[in-house]
Amino acid sequence: ALVAALGGAVLHLLRVPLAWMIGAMLATALLAWHRPVAMPAWARPAGLVFLGLALGATFSGPVLAAVTGALPVLLLGGLLSMVAGLAVVPLFTRFAGTDKRTAFFCAIPGGIVVMAMLAQEARASVATVTLAQTLRVLVVVLAFPPLMGWLAPHGEYGGAFSAAREAFSWPGLLAMAAAGLLAAWPLRRLGLANPWMLGPCAVAVALGAGGNLPSGVPVPLVDAAQVAMGASLGTRLTRSFLLASRRLAVVSALSAAALSVLLTLVAVPVALLSGLPVAAMILGLAPGGMLEMSLTAQALELAVPLVLAFHLLRTVLCNLLAGPLHRLVLR
Repeated sequence: ALVAALGGAVLHLLRVPLAWMIGAMLATALLAWHRPVAMPAWARPAGLVFLGLALGATFSGPVLAAVTGALPVLLLGGLLSMVAGLAVVPLFTRFAGTDKRTAFFCAIPGGIVVMAMLAQEARASVATVTLAQTLRVLVVVLAFPPLMGWLAPHGEYGGAFSAAREAFSWPGLLAMAAAGLLAAWPLRRLGLANPWMLGPCAVAVALGAGGNLPSGVPVPLVDAAQVAMGASLGTRLTRSFLLASRRLAVVSALSAAALSVLLTLVAVPVALLSGLPVAAMILGLAPGGMLEMSLTAQALELAVPLVLAFHLLRTVLCNLLAGPLHRLVLR
């Protein structure tokens, strides 16, 4: 944990967006390359609870109405992301040597857990899909925050997707955390991916939309949660994990880069035609994780609720449509 925090602090001093998460991830990965490392089992869920509250607190009644009004574009973005994923399936099939079934679940930009579960149901290689999806998220996390920090200065867009920050209160924050844990429990029992974030996020959105948010989430607590998440990602990057299939790792990184470019080229015209902020649209369609891209938007003050809604809806669409789409593609 100390090494992870030091890594985050270094990048924070260098003013890198999402510094605490990226720095913690790189520092932990460097340590994991040479020796076994582990984080306490409670660190990731605890970090997710407070990050979920922080992201949910960016909503208010008007913001929720604005996001709801953008629902057609959100649906289009989710569908376009899945279609773009199909474009890189041949890359996996040809250069990584995977079968078409496995290549499909490697290429579609869904959540790591979601795509691994769907791959298992479709009798594809779960280990291959997990490795490819993990490396996709890592490539996007390392590339998008600094690039967006350079291209889109802090607070470039506020407007309808920006809510005033609530003052911090320990009793209010602890009450929200307790309610968030209660909301996460049934989601976990149902087998949903990321319940520790989604439950608290839903609680904060409901309270914020009703104008009853009892507390904001202080920045140091968000930074500490980022360190926990970054360290959890870094512990996966062991020598054996990265060298298990060098060919697959290289193809996964290249496909993530290709998918990022393709979705960025899609995001710009969609944003211009819909009137939504271009930077937020790029982050919303980016093939990274929901948490990482939402936190990047928060760090840069770029319409966080809109970015979060894009990724949340894409996760739902992947759950509902990836299986039928896979069967259709095989036919």
